[in-house]
Amino acid sequence: MAIKVFRPTSPGRRGMSGYTFDEITKEEPEKSLVVPKKSKAGRNFRGKITVRHRGGGVKRQLRIIDFKRDKFGVPGRVAAIEYDPNRSARIALIHYADGEKRYILAPIGLNVGDTVMSGPNAEIKPGNALPMRLMPVGIEVHNIEITKGRGGQAVRSAGAAAQLMGKEGDYVLLRMPSGEIRRVHGDCMATVGRVGNVDHQNISLGKAGRRRLMGWRPAVRGSAMTPRDHPHGGGEGRCPIGMPGPKSPWGKPTLGYKTRKPKPSDRLIVKRRK
Repeated sequence: MAIKVFRPTSPGRRGMSGYTFDEITKEEPEKSLVVPKKSKAGRNFRGKITVRHRGGGVKRQLRIIDFKRDKFGVPGRVAAIEYDPNRSARIALIHYADGEKRYILAPIGLNVGDTVMSGPNAEIKPGNALPMRLMPVGIEVHNIEITKGRGGQAVRSAGAAAQLMGKEGDYVLLRMPSGEIRRVHGDCMATVGRVGNVDHQNISLGKAGRRRLMGWRPAVRGSAMTPRDHPHGGGEGRCPIGMPGPKSPWGKPTLGYKTRKPKPSDRLIVKRRK
C-alpha cells in the first residue's frame, strides 16, 4: 500500500499523512459477519475505569474474524480486501466452496481471486494455515496459536511476522517481532506470510483531533496535578518530582520497574526480548 501526504492548507494538515486505500476492493462490510460494538470507554463490568484516557471516538462495527482457521480441507476464494476500523491490518473476505463466508487477516501477497486453505494438507503459501510442525524452518508466520485450539493470539498487527527458527521435539522455536524467542507446541496453527498494510507504522496523525476520533482522550502530566491527585503534583512553579524515582498515580514505581508476575508460560521463553 502507499501513503499520501496532505498539502499544508492548515496547521493540522501540515505533516499529516494517510492511506491511499489502493488495496481496498470493497467499501461496505459483509452484513452477516458484522455485529454491533458498544463503547466501554475503558470501564469494566462494574463501571470502574481500568484503562485510562479512553472514550469518545467514531462509532464502529465489529467484524467477526476467523482467527482459528479451523475449516480444514475446504478451499476458499478471496472475494475482497476490506478496511477494518478495529485493527491496523486489512482483512480478506473468503468465499468457501461450501458456501460459507469468513474474514481472515490479509497477508502480503494475497489478492482477490487467490485460493486459500487451512489444515495439514495446505500448501506453503501466503494466507494458508497449517500446524507449525509441518512448516519449513526459516518461514515467516502470523496469527499464531499459543494454546492449541484457542485460535491465533499473537502476531496479528499490520506488518508483523514471526520467524520459525527451529524444531525441538514436539515444540518449535519462534522469534517473535519483539525479538523474544519462545517455544510453541508444533500442533499449534499459524498462517503463512507477513501481515499486510506494512506502511501503517509510517502514518502521521498530524493533529490531536484525529487522535480523539480514534477513541483516545487527553493525558495529563502528574507534575501538573495537585499532591492529592498524583505523587508528582504540588510545589510552587515547575518542580522536580521530589522522590527517589517516578511513581504512578497510585504511588507504585514506574519507568523501568518490573511488574510482570511469573506465569506458567515463562518456561517456554528461551530468550527474553531485553
